[in-house]
Amino acid sequence: MLGFFYDIDMRIEDCFYLGKIVKKYSFKGELLAKLDTDQPDLYDDLDAVFVQVGRNFLPFFIEKSSLHKSDLLRLKFEDIDTEEDADQLLKCELYLPLEFLPKLEGNKFYYHEIIGFTIEDASFGTVGKIVSVNDTTAQPLFEVERGSIEILIPMNDDIIKKVDRERKTIHIEAPEGLIDLYLE
Repeated sequence: MLGFFYDIDMRIEDCFYLGKIVKKYSFKGELLAKLDTDQPDLYDDLDAVFVQVGRNFLPFFIEKSSLHKSDLLRLKFEDIDTEEDADQLLKCELYLPLEFLPKLEGNKFYYHEIIGFTIEDASFGTVGKIVSVNDTTAQPLFEVERGSIEILIPMNDDIIKKVDRERKTIHIEAPEGLIDLYLE
């Protein structure tokens, strides 16, 4: 069972996006949330979640939850007992504290985890520091800062050779000429 204590100082930056409430399930205030995960079964027995209601980031305690049709989570929150109560939460996003993310190993990583890592290219050497990840494009990109220059590097398994968490470094083999394009 995943549980956490109510933390009044919890901020959205301390959490990860779990999913979104997509529809009501029953007239008793039950809801269905679409989870944004490859492993929905990790989250089928939660004690609580944070729900973003408008600009507020509120803890909701869960009476019961269960997986419904693979990636939907059926939720019954405490004190949400009617369809009208449930209506107020439709389309709201769900979050959990970062410590509930499963640990990744090898060359797998979470985007938030690699901010501040250094990119080392096999041919070029030190490229710069990762300041962000752009995941609004067809393929996510490392946004790397090198002095006053921003360098965009595709995040793909063929390019990423090693993630070194101890040294906070990602070793890559960028396509020939890619880094030079930004420096000319």
